[in-house]
Amino acid sequence: MSDHELNFAREILGSRNYRDVPDDEVLAQAERLLGDWMSGEARMERPKLYDHYALLLLALIRRTRSLEDRVAILEAQQGQQDE
Repeated sequence: MSDHELNFAREILGSRNYRDVPDDEVLAQAERLLGDWMSGEARMERPKLYDHYALLLLALIRRTRSLEDRVAILEAQQGQQDE
């Protein structure tokens, strides 16, 4: 483990705006970083880690909304087939 503390959002975003980073990439990088942090393999800037959870939460909210939309479409299609 390095003494260098990682900035959660900067590690995910680099120099990009949060709108330019696909949710799949946010989720994959967040999973990697949080796994490394929980296992003690990486250190995070503690105050920044909590502040930047918004990035992860936004990706999860959008993913959930997308899945809900897909389920609604599938349920509507199933309802039409049942008629």
